[in-house]
Amino acid sequence: MKDLFLAVDVGTQSIRAIVFSADGSIAIQNRVFIEPYFSTKPGWAEQRPEYFYEKLCETTLALFRQNSQYAGRIRACGITTQRCTVVNVDKNGNPLRPAIVWPDQRRTDKIRKITGIMGIALRLIGMHETVRFAQSESELNWLHAFQPEIMEKTHKYLYLSGYLLFRMTGRFIDSTASQVGYVPFDYKNFTWYNKKDWHWTAFPVDRDKLVDLAEPSALIGTISSRVSSETGIPAGTDIIASGSDKTCEFLGTGCLSPEKAGISFGTTATIGTYSKKYFEATPFIPPYPSAIPGMYNAEFQIYRGFWLVSWFKNEFGIREIEKAEKAGTAPEVFLNELLDEAPAGSLGLMLQPTWSPGVKIPGPEAKGAIIGFGDAHTRAHMYRSIIEGLCFGLKSGGERIQKSSKIPFTEIRVSGGGAQSPRTLQITADIFNLPVIKPHVHDTSSLGVAIDCAVGCKIYPDFEHAVHGMTRIDTVFYPESANVALYKRLYEEVYIHIYEKLKSYYQKIREITGYPD
Repeated sequence: MKDLFLAVDVGTQSIRAIVFSADGSIAIQNRVFIEPYFSTKPGWAEQRPEYFYEKLCETTLALFRQNSQYAGRIRACGITTQRCTVVNVDKNGNPLRPAIVWPDQRRTDKIRKITGIMGIALRLIGMHETVRFAQSESELNWLHAFQPEIMEKTHKYLYLSGYLLFRMTGRFIDSTASQVGYVPFDYKNFTWYNKKDWHWTAFPVDRDKLVDLAEPSALIGTISSRVSSETGIPAGTDIIASGSDKTCEFLGTGCLSPEKAGISFGTTATIGTYSKKYFEATPFIPPYPSAIPGMYNAEFQIYRGFWLVSWFKNEFGIREIEKAEKAGTAPEVFLNELLDEAPAGSLGLMLQPTWSPGVKIPGPEAKGAIIGFGDAHTRAHMYRSIIEGLCFGLKSGGERIQKSSKIPFTEIRVSGGGAQSPRTLQITADIFNLPVIKPHVHDTSSLGVAIDCAVGCKIYPDFEHAVHGMTRIDTVFYPESANVALYKRLYEEVYIHIYEKLKSYYQKIREITGYPD
């Protein structure tokens, strides 16, 4: 009986292969850590595209070799990947250069100007500089400027999801819900823009160099005998379209409507919500396509959000690392104990997580800040201020989403590495003054893929029934009133004013010290 779904999640730090039953329970799983990228120049982040497929194969082969009795029960599989990692391939699907991985910071000023009526319109609405910033960030423009021979030879310009799906199906096809980045994709209508649209000038690429698109839950191919021998996935298994990592996380937590907000405590910390209505939480910055056909995924991101936890661990967590080695566990287990050693509000030590410039908010001049430091502060206060600062940043983004949707949040559903810490989730509940719901599984991105597979295979008639049948609540964290009052004052009287107060000084810092763009 084929009653199981295989979800493969190709993340930044690892690749997970998880087999789910139709009720959302995990049957078997395997995880292989990967080298995220290599850098041949400062700010660059690249990786061999083949490396991702090789590690995918390693992950799934080991899964089924150790659990061979499950292989014959796999009804369908799907993949989700990190976003914005791009691959150039020739007509045979062979990579022409290393993949440009999402943390890459290269930029170019060699961009095409938007002229004519649209150029005038962009200036009138104050979006000219924002568009130019997006163009400078676009890998397409960098490739045209510095490696035009690569673009000339390129048969298909793919995201990592599209490259892996080609390796698995032999087709140049990808999900609409994986198209997140600087390409001429019409986020409102879930397709490529028409040929006359100005986005083709902003992000220049021939239409025939882009993939075919499929809706989430659509059948896009099957596993061949050759791919089966490479991956261990049974030949003939259907491959179902899903979506990028964040949107699958929100689906896996059960965020089916705008009042249910999802928070991903991942390398990039994200708050978002699903909506049938198109709206822009940040003006002129579109919502992304969701892992449900016809729905939008409005988001706010803190780039390298919970990366800061790793930074703190590496720079200040030697004690916790040593304890973890002796105990045979993760350093984060002991790091989270620090949250109990400092009070709510960290004695006024506040962190503003705007260390990575953005297209709009924060702007290109952005830097992070830690204010309120005094001789009473310890490592514990520093660590707690990191978690609180990230939650304040996500709260700010959540307020923009609610203002645009005109629908207030009634609950928060969480996923990602940080969601494994009860102390972090209690802080989140106190800062948002909302119940925070931890799902029954940690890997909600993979569960989102399984939900797409279950709907695609007609196990459930629609996504509402699938989410009801495959997601469950593990724990609910309710706000503690004393902490809510303190955090409300810190947020409203201090946090939301920090960026504008320091904005001009961030630019001065760059001018005086030559801090790199």
